[in-house]
Amino acid sequence: MSLKAIDLFQAYNQGKLPEEGGYIVSSFFHTRSKYTRYEIVAYEGVKTIYLTEEGLTFQTDGSKLFILVEPPSYPQKAIEPFRRSTEEQIPHRFSELNVFIAKNQTRVMVSKEPLITYSSFSILKPTLNNFAILFYTLPEVFDTLAMFFTKTLNKETGVPQFDAKKAATNVVEGVKNFGVW
Repeated sequence: MSLKAIDLFQAYNQGKLPEEGGYIVSSFFHTRSKYTRYEIVAYEGVKTIYLTEEGLTFQTDGSKLFILVEPPSYPQKAIEPFRRSTEEQIPHRFSELNVFIAKNQTRVMVSKEPLITYSSFSILKPTLNNFAILFYTLPEVFDTLAMFFTKTLNKETGVPQFDAKKAATNVVEGVKNFGVW
């Protein structure tokens, strides 16, 4: 059985980071609530990858998808996501997001269209409970991502299991829109 996913920085240190491409999922958990941001970056054809103090920089184009999870108690729901504080923002307006409201009133928002990063992008080193995971581009990568997001949305952000599965399907549909492959 081949490896489906690995911690990004572990993959870099062990020489298991594929230059031909992959999917990187990064999390940014809020320290005082279940408010969470995720970024998914798809890349291919890397020229170079280098480690900096802040994280890993990839010299290649990438496609980015953003996921925002707002708990029901989030006080600034009416503020456009791109206008929020640095630790709470994603580069989108509400009109650029697919919004899913779970049974417990948690909102899961996913980019309608991926954003393209030209020439390079960086993945920050995770801090606290955050993570950066590399998913290999295997035939079952979309199923693996769906299972991963179902679990993390349920366990980490409090989205009920049934709704987490629906939201994860929405995320994977967004990933399928990446223009990388």
